[in-house]
Amino acid sequence: MKKQYLDLMQFFEGYVWNYRRMNLSVAHNRSMFTKREIDYFANLGEMLGFDAFIEDSKYDKALGRSRPMDLSWWKWDERIDKENYIYLALHLERENQWDKDEETIDKLFAETEPDYIPHNVIGIQNINAEERIQALNSLVVSKNKVQQSNVLMIYRFYDRSYDVERVKAYHFSPDGKEQVKEATCKQDEVGYWFMYFG
Repeated sequence: MKKQYLDLMQFFEGYVWNYRRMNLSVAHNRSMFTKREIDYFANLGEMLGFDAFIEDSKYDKALGRSRPMDLSWWKWDERIDKENYIYLALHLERENQWDKDEETIDKLFAETEPDYIPHNVIGIQNINAEERIQALNSLVVSKNKVQQSNVLMIYRFYDRSYDVERVKAYHFSPDGKEQVKEATCKQDEVGYWFMYFG
């Protein structure tokens, strides 16, 4: 089946513009950020007509066991197959811990069964410094040569010089073309996080 690629950079724009609606404040811990962001994309997938699953299983051949996906979108069409999903439309991973950045990429691009190869991939990661992005993107491009997914990697890091968090999104098409967008994340006057472009 020909892969069905989504406009992932448009998803990033919606994520930025709607970030304040997640109601994340200084009172929330990092686990709550992960939960709300995964829920946001789960709801988006369902609005787009996919079946969304949190902590869905995916077999990893290298480990010889299943590793759960933070979020998956599956496409169902009983006109084509009444018993099975047609394809895995999206695999999303969200990670807060800096030292798990490569592990997150490994999960997104794990060698697996053919029906579990995602058409689209989103990785959202907190990283310790902007300088880390180049190495992570090189790993993404290398692993995607085999998987041939449509990829969006979103990196969030603290910019000490301006006391804000920077958000950089990199879109990689299966043929290796790259597109970049940047946003800023900060707190409003009452302590709630929001994002904006520019």
